[in-house]
Amino acid sequence: MAASAAMTMTAPSTDPHEVPPLALGETAHYFVSQRFPDLDCLTATFTTHTYAPHTHDTYVIGAIGAGVEVWNARGRKHYAGAGDVLFNLPLDVHDGMPYAGGYSYRMTYPSETFLRNLTAEISGGRATTPFFRDNVVHDPESAALFEAAHRCLEHGGDGLAAEEMLIAAYARVLLRHAGVAALDLGRETGPVARVMAAIEEGYGQDLRLVDLARLAGLSTHHLIRAFRREVGLTPHAHLIGVRIRRARDLLRAGETPAAVASAVGFADQAHLTRAFKARIGVPPGAYRRAVGAGERFRSRPAGTETAVSTT
Repeated sequence: MAASAAMTMTAPSTDPHEVPPLALGETAHYFVSQRFPDLDCLTATFTTHTYAPHTHDTYVIGAIGAGVEVWNARGRKHYAGAGDVLFNLPLDVHDGMPYAGGYSYRMTYPSETFLRNLTAEISGGRATTPFFRDNVVHDPESAALFEAAHRCLEHGGDGLAAEEMLIAAYARVLLRHAGVAALDLGRETGPVARVMAAIEEGYGQDLRLVDLARLAGLSTHHLIRAFRREVGLTPHAHLIGVRIRRARDLLRAGETPAAVASAVGFADQAHLTRAFKARIGVPPGAYRRAVGAGERFRSRPAGTETAVSTT
């Protein structure tokens, strides 16, 4: 497979959180998300770097974005390309090296305790140590979900979205590739209603999935599933909808998009604009001008002509 188009020539970074490139065209960023302070994460592009045989006391779970990585683990040689999800168990001896030009990937290192607890949440049973049968599986949907979650964790700004996506990504691979069986969903009308009320009241705050789950009396994974069943959306998607409704009210009142973004809990105006246009069809500035023009037109005395700008 061809090397990633993202493998551009880059100069060494001065960012203290950036791992110095090992060669021109290589980058690596090791980080920890505030939402999961015990979870190490890595995003990297390697064209020449070779890992020495080593182990981790955590799981290693990630996805290849482009190119091909080759590595040895559990007595076999493995190749992973775009759309593949990778697994190493705790204390699995493994190496890693680029193949045919290099690769880009996103990796996480969840502890055994983290995945044991999540397995218990998913199954509704006792915490058991999950076992991934294969070191690599071709699962483009899981890889895409994992990469989106990882990117959201890396760049920050929308913590609830990152929490939801990462829990969903881990749950998906546990269900599909570690033999975990999901607990049957019941009707959770009361718990979901409590969470909906909390979102309606606290939409401008940086809500955390674990707090919403505690309020519901459910696990985080169960809350996401139950909320989607009852409402048709995840808690985060519902939160964005509430914020957009409040944003429309403020824009109608004449507030600027920048002020509205801050008031309703978006990271910045660009975040508001993306979410607003995706749901309303026009950017917030255009909406503000349209409703403002309409209000000015309706407020004129009957029989008075006016020209209303459409720009």
